[in-house]
Amino acid sequence: MYRKLARLVKETDAKIILHSGWRFWFDAELKPLCTEARKLAELLAKENLYISGVTPDLTTEEIRKTKKFSLVKADEILSWIGLHNDVTAWVVLDDLDLHNDQVRQHQVKTDPTTGLTLEDVEQAVKILTGNLKL
Repeated sequence: MYRKLARLVKETDAKIILHSGWRFWFDAELKPLCTEARKLAELLAKENLYISGVTPDLTTEEIRKTKKFSLVKADEILSWIGLHNDVTAWVVLDDLDLHNDQVRQHQVKTDPTTGLTLEDVEQAVKILTGNLKL
C-alpha cells in the first residue's frame, strides 16, 4: 500500500492529511504520540512520505458513543480545505461513504479488504490532475 501511496504523491505532489482516527496518534506538531504512530511514520518515511496535517475533530459525544464517525468526516475534510486556501485540488481515500456529494466527487472509495489498489491510485491521479469527468 505504501508504494502505491508513494506513487500517487510523486505523480501529483499531493500532501497527506489524516482524517481518520489515526490523527489522534499525533500531537499538534505531528510528532507520534504512541507506538502505532511511530510505526506508521516509519513506514511512510521509508517511501519518503510524511504527514502534512490533520483535519479538525468535529465529533460529538453521541458520534463517539455510536462510532458513526463517517457522519462528520466530510465536514471535517471541508473545514480543513476551507482553512487552506492554497489547496487547488484534493482527493479523499476512504473505505466509508462520507455522506456528502461534494466530497463524494473527490473520493476514491477503497475496498477495506484489499486497501489501496493501482486502479484507486489511477483514479486519484485523475481527480487531482483534473482528468476525471466529475
